Amino acid sequence: MIWKIWILVPICYGLFSLWYFNWKGPLTPEEVDGFMASFDQLEGSKHTNAATFRKFLEEDDGGEFVMLNQVHLHSDEVSHPVTGKAMGSSELLAEYFAPFALALLKRGGHPVFQARTVGGNIDSWNAEANVGFNGTAMMRYKSRRDLVELVLDPAFADSHIYKLAAIERTVSYPTRMTMSIALRPPVAIMLVLVLLASLVQNLFFIFRP
Repeated sequence: MIWKIWILVPICYGLFSLWYFNWKGPLTPEEVDGFMASFDQLEGSKHTNAATFRKFLEEDDGGEFVMLNQVHLHSDEVSHPVTGKAMGSSELLAEYFAPFALALLKRGGHPVFQARTVGGNIDSWNAEANVGFNGTAMMRYKSRRDLVELVLDPAFADSHIYKLAAIERTVSYPTRMTMSIALRPPVAIMLVLVLLASLVQNLFFIFRP
């Protein structure tokens, strides 16, 4: 009867798929209009080109994307936008990022990559205006709908003041993975499930009476 353990593999992977993949399809024109009407009322929207953002939503294909964020944090201590307490910019940014990352995780998103700059521009041309950044981070979203819902989430309505206080300058833009040697969650989860099922089955045969 130990073979029944293998039934759990597709069941568990099915539950993972419900959480990780977008099953609602692309945004509809009506959704885009509604999202943009609400987005225009946000304080943080003044740092986003509305036409660029609308075009991104209108071209939604229902697939995942990775937001690439290049940031340059203030090197000196900054004042907390609420308490006025002096603190490091990375510490202040963590107050925003921790709850945001949890909300993103609930929607099937997660961090992909994070790195700090350790040198100047080694190779650069026709980029004289590029003043550089001291950090890069990439965040996976399962759909463009999830991005907008997070932006419009009342829980993060005032989050922009934390980013403005901690970050000196930043550039963010959506990307799509075309190549990666990292083991991505859909493959990793399947391998872990198969490994666990195999381990349980082997232990059963080893220790059965």
